[in-house]
Amino acid sequence: MTSITTPPPVTSDLALETMFAAQRQAFAGNSMPPAAQRRQWLKSLREALVKEQDALVAAIDSDFSGRSRDETLIAELLPSVQGLRHAERHLQRWMRPSRRRAGLAFQPASAKVLYQPLGVVGVIVPWNYPLFLAIGPLTGALAAGNRVMLKLSEATPATGLLLKDLLERVFPADLVSVVLGEVEVGQAFSRLPFDHLLFTGATGVGRHVMQAAAHNLTPVTLELGGKSPAIVSADVPLDTAAERIAFGKNLNAGQTCVAPDYVLVPRNRLGAFADAYQRAVRRQFPRLTDNPDYTAIINPRQLQRLEHLLSDARERGAQVLDLYPEEQRQGRCLPPHLLLGVDDTMQVMHEEIFGPLLPLVPYDSLDDALAYINQRPRPLALYYFGYDRGEQARVLRDTHSGGVCLNDTLLHVAQDDLPFGGIGPSGMGHYHGHEGFLTFSKAKAVLAKQRINAARLIYPPYGKALQRLVYKLFIR
Repeated sequence: MTSITTPPPVTSDLALETMFAAQRQAFAGNSMPPAAQRRQWLKSLREALVKEQDALVAAIDSDFSGRSRDETLIAELLPSVQGLRHAERHLQRWMRPSRRRAGLAFQPASAKVLYQPLGVVGVIVPWNYPLFLAIGPLTGALAAGNRVMLKLSEATPATGLLLKDLLERVFPADLVSVVLGEVEVGQAFSRLPFDHLLFTGATGVGRHVMQAAAHNLTPVTLELGGKSPAIVSADVPLDTAAERIAFGKNLNAGQTCVAPDYVLVPRNRLGAFADAYQRAVRRQFPRLTDNPDYTAIINPRQLQRLEHLLSDARERGAQVLDLYPEEQRQGRCLPPHLLLGVDDTMQVMHEEIFGPLLPLVPYDSLDDALAYINQRPRPLALYYFGYDRGEQARVLRDTHSGGVCLNDTLLHVAQDDLPFGGIGPSGMGHYHGHEGFLTFSKAKAVLAKQRINAARLIYPPYGKALQRLVYKLFIR
């Protein structure tokens, strides 16, 4: 790996550099866009998404070779449109300077925080939700008054081309521009001297993005992944927990960064939960063959990776249950699987699964379950199923994760008034809603004094009686 003290060789990419320079120049000419202009940007984008929703659904379906229309509407269009609407409604308040208190020792004075755009923001978009994970950061960056460059995933070419065309019709290139291309284009993109860079993707790739950004001292927001656990309590109704976990696990065929990665189940409820989960999955997807509700795995490489996780677990002694053993596989449709008897020798318990495979891990007490989680890298999400308020408080207090759902999965990400972000190996920084506006803004501290300057009383020469009185009053 290249040392962080030695910049990697930069591949000259005149098109990228020209695009970046145009945005930087445009920002210099309008470095504090008014609220009305920003709201118009957001409104125009929202209206374009609504108008082109059928084309966007079709493009994403093409890239996946089978993506559920409803899942695209629920998990991509709906949160994108609602996030834009939320920003439009609250933008005026977000932009308002924040009044702060000047210390008594420094009076007369006033203090406030001004929120200014950063400049040119870069966004690197992954393949699993190619629309929502482009529009979400774009919403925050535009609300904050920035120029934005988006690098779309090479794994979703149809969506990339359509989104590029859509955004070019809505915005001038010096406000929003879209970059397409393979891995080397993404590497060159991450080396541009952005004022902020947001990356969503795998933890390993995130390390390289952060390393590239470090050479320009570009601040980064990393939205990564990891193994997000779900805990089933000793007394929660199993059918309720299983149904909600099944939805969160199998949406987009598990190709979701906050999908439950494994479930901790009381040892004496393990078999009953496995049965309840199988029933829940079969209710939601009565069949897989020719079922438009069930999404395919994005490409052959990801399918091969998931099949390897299954074979590795089976060879090391896990009980692997195919929930649709009677059906012949079609294309890249991978059935949901349960894995029992798993242990830390298996790759499925080390890698983020990112597919419809669900390991079950038994535990004997809540203390054991929390210890199991805390001995592992901090996850992007954590899910607890149980109605005891005391146990809920313990889970919240005694674990660290990017976000939490109590008695549900995934839906915390869709709340416009909640921040979204990881912790440690699952990411850094936040966006969505107000936190997105703050991430893409410079909070400028302003202390203002007018004609009267009481501070001159503490100017040199030192040793005056009034100075000694100030020390006595304020240093205690």
